[in-house]
Amino acid sequence: MSTNKPHLIIIGNGMAGGRLLSELQQHCPTRYRITVFGAEPGGSYNRVLLSPLLGREIDTETLIIHRPDWYAAQGIQLISDCRIARIEPQQRRLIDADGQAYHYDKLVLATGSEPSQLGVAGETLPQVMGFRTLADVDRLQQMAREGKPAVVIGGGLLGLEAAEGLRRLGMEVTLVHRSRHLLNRQLDQTAASILQQQLEARGLKFELGANTAAFIGDNALEAVELQDGRQLPATLAVVATGITPNTLLAREAELSCDRAVQVDAQLQTSSPDIYALGECCQFASHCYGLVAPIWRQAEVLAKHLAGESTRYKEAPVATQLKISGIELFSCGRINTDSNGTVETDGSIETLCYQDPELNDYRKLLLRDNRLIGAVLYGDVSAGQWYFEQQQRGTELSACRDQLFFGPDYCDELLAAEAESALAAQPSIYESSCNTDDNPDTRAAQPAASNAA
Repeated sequence: MSTNKPHLIIIGNGMAGGRLLSELQQHCPTRYRITVFGAEPGGSYNRVLLSPLLGREIDTETLIIHRPDWYAAQGIQLISDCRIARIEPQQRRLIDADGQAYHYDKLVLATGSEPSQLGVAGETLPQVMGFRTLADVDRLQQMAREGKPAVVIGGGLLGLEAAEGLRRLGMEVTLVHRSRHLLNRQLDQTAASILQQQLEARGLKFELGANTAAFIGDNALEAVELQDGRQLPATLAVVATGITPNTLLAREAELSCDRAVQVDAQLQTSSPDIYALGECCQFASHCYGLVAPIWRQAEVLAKHLAGESTRYKEAPVATQLKISGIELFSCGRINTDSNGTVETDGSIETLCYQDPELNDYRKLLLRDNRLIGAVLYGDVSAGQWYFEQQQRGTELSACRDQLFFGPDYCDELLAAEAESALAAQPSIYESSCNTDDNPDTRAAQPAASNAA
């Protein structure tokens, strides 16, 4: 391995860092000498699959993205189970927790995020946990006891997955959520109610519109107290109320930070040759938690580091989720605010279809016969097609009565409508000949009149 190559260091070996490595191998596999620091032991893995791992639906091997031997095969130095203590931008070096210094030419921060804290009494009890890493899964599996009560706080995707995972381990699980319906950022109230009913049928319990006041217990968790004074018995609690970008290193290095590390369209921070991507970065006013934009960031940054001219741009993202076999999809406007209250807008039409026996629900929102949002529950096979129509602003009146059936019925009707509209347009020849400004046409008119 040549030592004359510029040294690229990546801090963070999670999904963003792992994706960046894959993109670098595609765009500039030999340009840099690469070192990767990971706070966790081993290679990189897919955090999206932690929930089925918790419920023992899959094994650890299924999560692995890059094994340690992959790094060696690519000529990449992996330093795992190692924390960086500080960055010194002026000297272009890092210092790890043991005091070892590492010099860099280019530095990428892929430090991810941490579970958000509630800031209430008792949160430091050992049985109150986040749900973010393989180590968290190991601890939860070791601490879970069949038939014992557990409380999960947070009714977003991560909270629902944690609750379902603990239920599969035999615990009696209650989920506490401050909104009045589950997944309030992705689903409307009807879809959320169907989801809640299905999960209740499996044995989960819910406290909605409720806030956590404290975790009760001296040396061990005994209960979770709600703000209305009620106490829910608990021997284990998982806090899944969101994420907080991990910006400590960047702030201490005096990089520009707002909610996260601020970057430009090349993912560069306020310090030359230091970049950031993933959950730790902020582009304009946007912070990240979904995979799709982070994958685009990794591609843009890899191309930039390869010397290509490229820019990161925000793009709309559809949400497709799967919670223990239950499939959900949403895109665009879902017609609710953050508390699940229906917003009123007279220009919006709402089309709904529901089959209670199949737990199938579809809701489409239109303005001027153009789709502006969709919520699907159960059968989500047409989700991507709806998203494409929303992004294109397709005029859908030709297939309005068939919209619930998706592309199998609508594409042919839309194509026929487009063909009919094209046929109705005058040809170039007709447009040029049938006009008073054409001298040949003006000359012919009197002769035609005389002949008559």
